[in-house]
Amino acid sequence: MTRIGIYGGTFSPPHNGHLQAARAFMEQMWLDFLYVIPTATPPHKEMEAPVSAAHRLEMCRLAFSDMEGVYVSDLEMRRGGISYTVDTLRELSGEDRRLFLLCGTDMMLTLDRWREPDEIFRLCYPVYIRRDNDRSLDAPIIDKIAQYQRNYGKVVRRIVTEPIELSSSDVRRCIADGKEIDGMVPKAVKKYIKDNLLYV
Repeated sequence: MTRIGIYGGTFSPPHNGHLQAARAFMEQMWLDFLYVIPTATPPHKEMEAPVSAAHRLEMCRLAFSDMEGVYVSDLEMRRGGISYTVDTLRELSGEDRRLFLLCGTDMMLTLDRWREPDEIFRLCYPVYIRRDNDRSLDAPIIDKIAQYQRNYGKVVRRIVTEPIELSSSDVRRCIADGKEIDGMVPKAVKKYIKDNLLYV
């Protein structure tokens, strides 16, 4: 059984927190390989300061190029329209594959409101990673995991890593304010943003 990780998002831009999450995901879920899949159009949020799909895809390729076993996929971009996770899972599923879906805390807490949650839980094992130290979320997370186990028969596991309180919107804000983004994104991504005048 091949263990495959799925890490989706807008990645606008991909940053060092994304890389840390990907490494921890691969190590702790014993993944054979990991698909990083930039969304075409996310269903859950409006994209701030949108850049083209081609730019986001290329930045992901640059960001994850040194990580063995990580493949950046244009699957959702080729499909077009709103990127529903259930459609991606259907496309990647197979009898010889076990799929693991990486979510942030906010997404994990709302999985039951996504399109076809029963099918999502049937097709994959959701896992979540926290990028905050907000203790007020501890109880809601525990309650939600118990609810998912009752309703869908799956335990949502946690990727344990030191949170990096960094978001793509933080990076975009720094660029718009003319501040340096060293240490926030890989060097190749910083160069690509600068060369293509993105987020200014």
